[in-house]
Amino acid sequence: MNSTSSPTITETSTFAVDIEEGLSNYPKQLSSKYFYDAVGDQLFQDIMAMPEYYLTNAEHDIFTRQKAAILEAFGDTTFELIELGAGDGTKTKILLEYFLQQEADFTYRPIDISGNVLKQLADDCAQQFPKLKVDAVKGDYTKALSLIKEEDNHRRKVVLFLGGNIGNFPLPNAKTFIRELATCLSPGDLLLTGFDLKKDPKVVQLAYDDPAGITAAFNLNLLTRINRELGGEFDLDKFMHWETYNPLNGEARSYIVSKEDQLVQIEQLQLSVHFAAWEAIAVEVSAKYSERDIAELAEETGFVVNHNFVDQKAYFVDSLWELKQ
Repeated sequence: MNSTSSPTITETSTFAVDIEEGLSNYPKQLSSKYFYDAVGDQLFQDIMAMPEYYLTNAEHDIFTRQKAAILEAFGDTTFELIELGAGDGTKTKILLEYFLQQEADFTYRPIDISGNVLKQLADDCAQQFPKLKVDAVKGDYTKALSLIKEEDNHRRKVVLFLGGNIGNFPLPNAKTFIRELATCLSPGDLLLTGFDLKKDPKVVQLAYDDPAGITAAFNLNLLTRINRELGGEFDLDKFMHWETYNPLNGEARSYIVSKEDQLVQIEQLQLSVHFAAWEAIAVEVSAKYSERDIAELAEETGFVVNHNFVDQKAYFVDSLWELKQ
């Protein structure tokens, strides 16, 4: 679960194809990117406001207290600041404001697949930081980064991938993703990535299975979306949210579980989906890391860790990596 912008699904067919494929497979699996419709967006805002959901406050704490050290660690006040999945930029604006105050020479280049999100962010920045140079790039991360690399303006690139979003990839996929990013960078370029740290398992469990049931509502809203957009007949009372956390591999995994043997029709797909009693749909993974895990991931993807910026509770780290020669 992350705090970046939700992807905008512009083609219903993409949603339909993914839902049909995910519910026809065994075991069943659906992408967490489909959590985010209008209701899902609001529920995620509610999640971020929960006392149990520590991630947003932890990274806010890092940026507020360590912004000077972060800029110093960049090693140069002339750079391209590139943010992947920028969203509304709430936390990033802490850094933007400070960098401008220090008269750093940089261009802010948010990347997102949602043009609407980028326009809103650019408008907000123009109003809040009139001197900030903003050059938004709409599109897939690696394609957008490749375009930026082709410009070859000889300025160091500093890529932000914040909010613990790397944790939404199982480890093999995380390695693939970072290696792809590395091909779009030059030796000496930097990557500042947010990692949710391994901690007391009870703290992690509560963040994804809160007593108020907000996370459960957020996950189950996916079934409501299928009902609304694809003519599904899911009865939400017959399903439950289930969360597990494995402290060994650091994976928090979310599931939607059928409480009984049932058949669910999805009209627009002309699909009948059978659920055995207690059969689960895997919907999200949120991986947690140790500092050793982070160092190994950097090494295996061609980077070296320059600095780890940790919050006061040691719940979260923004890790600054440099691409090796």
